[in-house]
Amino acid sequence: MPRFSFTAAFLAGLGLFLAPLPTADAFGPKPNMVQQTAQSRLLGEFARFATLSDGTVGIAVRDLNNGETLQLNGDTLFPMASTYKVAVAGKILSLADAGTLRFDEKLARLGTPLTVTMLLDLMLTRSDNEATDALVARAGGPQAVNGWLQSIGIRGQRVDSNTAQLLARAKLGGGSAGDEAESTLSSRLRDARDMPNIAFAADPRDTSTPRAMNDLLSAIQHGKALKGASTAMLLGIMSRCKTGKARLVGMLPPGTPVAHKTGTLNGLGNDTGIITLPDGRMIAISVFVMKDHRGHAARDRIMAEVARAAYDYFLFAPDLRTA
Repeated sequence: MPRFSFTAAFLAGLGLFLAPLPTADAFGPKPNMVQQTAQSRLLGEFARFATLSDGTVGIAVRDLNNGETLQLNGDTLFPMASTYKVAVAGKILSLADAGTLRFDEKLARLGTPLTVTMLLDLMLTRSDNEATDALVARAGGPQAVNGWLQSIGIRGQRVDSNTAQLLARAKLGGGSAGDEAESTLSSRLRDARDMPNIAFAADPRDTSTPRAMNDLLSAIQHGKALKGASTAMLLGIMSRCKTGKARLVGMLPPGTPVAHKTGTLNGLGNDTGIITLPDGRMIAISVFVMKDHRGHAARDRIMAEVARAAYDYFLFAPDLRTA
């Protein structure tokens, strides 16, 4: 068979199942046909994983070396939940970089003074809400955290609240306006059934797009947000994350380095982080699920499936080349 016919048949076979799919953003060299087919297959997998939820799934993955980005609903706003704590840590570390905060400085958590270092560890590895709010206050409040995001060029992500305020809003919205008893009942039902708060999911406060969260991870990893020591400290703490064992890390090969942060509310599950491949390359990945009624196991599986598919794609897909 002539070579051109074999190539055409091979590519056609790879693309038999493909329908119109979410777009891929490729930064750098234009991908050739084999690369485009590989991208389409991955985007098809993302769309398939999203059917595990009856809500909205947002996915963004990015090669931090060449900037290649693939996404599904990557520019849709999602409640960050506890993933906003990455921005809180960034603001705190920026204060240390500026010489206006010491890591041995003690702040009160539940009335017990703890060092900033200990609070950062509790916030990022265990998602401790009291530690977070002590750090938010020391940072200058939510507006100061949001200002830091703006200062490093992050668009599509905003911080409006501390954790206590965010959780209070998440519990409201199910009842009639001003009807506290009905709202409380609705909140209890959501808690018992892991049901989403649709009004909260539609609130633009404390939200991020998956793309913007990857922008933040990229700025951190590339040293555009913090000094070198602070960057290493932040990613080092995130690599010891204790939550979300069934999420991004759930289906990756054992021992794969992952620096990540989870977020969880009723009907909502998030995980965002940086995965290091065996050859040392890094990929940023953010997976958000909202308005979901199918439960945390289904949401966790979506995150795990996405992470493994992205891992395999970036490890084995053909390199970007000009057509």
